[in-house]
Amino acid sequence: MADQSQLTPVASERPQDIRAVPVRRPGRWIAAFIVLACSASFVRFLIADSAMQWHVIGQYLFDSQVLNAVVRVFYLTVLSMLIGVILGVILAVMRLSPNPILKAASWLYIFFFRGTPLLVQIVFWYNISALFPAPHHLIDIGIPFGPALIHPNANVIITVFVAALAGLSFNEGAYMAEIVRAGIISVPEGQTEAAASLGMGRMQIMRRIVLPQAMRVILPPTGNELISMLKNTSLASVIGYAEIVYVTSDISAVNYKVIQLLIVGSIWYLALTSVAYVGQYFLERRVGQGFSRAQQITIKDRWLSLGRGRGGTLGR
Repeated sequence: MADQSQLTPVASERPQDIRAVPVRRPGRWIAAFIVLACSASFVRFLIADSAMQWHVIGQYLFDSQVLNAVVRVFYLTVLSMLIGVILGVILAVMRLSPNPILKAASWLYIFFFRGTPLLVQIVFWYNISALFPAPHHLIDIGIPFGPALIHPNANVIITVFVAALAGLSFNEGAYMAEIVRAGIISVPEGQTEAAASLGMGRMQIMRRIVLPQAMRVILPPTGNELISMLKNTSLASVIGYAEIVYVTSDISAVNYKVIQLLIVGSIWYLALTSVAYVGQYFLERRVGQGFSRAQQITIKDRWLSLGRGRGGTLGR
């Protein structure tokens, strides 16, 4: 048997502390230096180069024509998004319906409007009066396969604003349908079964149980869709709707300050999208009150930090 006195010194010895040597990553510093150098060069170009003509940008930034165009963009965005959300909810409920006719109709709508370009849809609605007999282009509205009750003029109804509104709204309805459907599916089936056991009807369950819980999933991509809708209003310029791009292009055609007027339009789009970002953040924060503390921190970090991802969205 070993002597106990011989084991004591060995047991009392402490292992040496580990010296953690940080890994050197020169590539990061080189990349950071390149980015800073390019950024400084770009900022110097913007500030020092007289070709930018910032006084021209300042002159037209708050021009009455541009401000009126901003108001038109705001109205078109809000109305198109409102109609798109309503259509999306209806289509999502139809898509999840056990009725095969409703399900097929919803699928065909989503397939068509998601599969064709938005620009084509806007131009189509603007020229839809060509489908009705000339010279009055009357639309026969009445009983299906029966007599027509009213005969409105297509050229009177389909104005530039209505064509832009129809194109944006119906296209947005297809995307919102998929977003709403994903939110509804995310609600556990036990919630629906429990509500049904209490005698609630299908629509009552959807309105009172499913949709309020699905809003947590629906809101983040809906905010992204609102921002996309705001920028997509620029496509209405092809049919002559006097929004920001159309007005700034019209002004630049007179004074030949194309770049300066494009910057004016970009500044206003950035301002409007920034307001939408802030509104989405606070709305998500309010709706996300039921999340855990860790999930709330994740939501906050997604908005206040750079490079953490765009969040959940069904992109185009």
